[in-house]
Amino acid sequence: MVDHTHALSFGAAASDYDRFRPSYPEEAIRWALDGLSDAAQVVDLGAGTGILTRVVRAVGHRVLPVEPDPGMRAQLDSATPDVTALAGSAESMPLPDGSADAVLVGQAYHWFDKERAHTEVARVLRPGGTFSPIWNVRDERVDWVAELGRIAHMGDNTTDLTGSVTDFGPAFDAVEPGVFEHHTTLTPDEVVGMCRTRSYYLTADRQQQASVDRELRELLAGHPDLAGRESVELPYRTLVFRARRR
Repeated sequence: MVDHTHALSFGAAASDYDRFRPSYPEEAIRWALDGLSDAAQVVDLGAGTGILTRVVRAVGHRVLPVEPDPGMRAQLDSATPDVTALAGSAESMPLPDGSADAVLVGQAYHWFDKERAHTEVARVLRPGGTFSPIWNVRDERVDWVAELGRIAHMGDNTTDLTGSVTDFGPAFDAVEPGVFEHHTTLTPDEVVGMCRTRSYYLTADRQQQASVDRELRELLAGHPDLAGRESVELPYRTLVFRARRR
């Protein structure tokens, strides 16, 4: 079952989501789209505020963002010139059969009804097209980053994601994984702001939110690798899974 309360919680914090969430390294997106011609037609499914859309455009492809949350669509349209997000979901895209060269998904695949979504993605893709879910995952091999994830109840990690992405159904070839490392530079306040865009925080009550805020401040002020620093480097691993439509 898909938890729609959490999946559709982000629109209330769309501006902060766009400001604080990390972008994706271009090399990861180029790898996901390897073999496609220049200016291919890419669907950004579950596009959110357009963070992935903007990277796909930067590497030279055309993008159609599809996003169910009206608050996220409004932020995408505001922050991304000449792009208008379409209202739709992974299970029902407002697009013709065989109209896309690739469908990318940034940070959203785990919200999908997988069986229905795989069928819908296969419908929209041309034969030989690419389906590629992508995640930015904090590198919790760093101890303070692991503690950050615990405090903010982030819950996503490399093991969980790798185990959940095995195949995309009978319409697709075998899944190929790729991993790309990068980091973002944030002030302590921005780290807290980023954590406030997580689904747990957005759906928590005020007491739970206050507890998260307090523990985050204590971590950022007291950890020996962070104390007294005006900015910190938050390490990420970008996980990319790609498969061709048969």
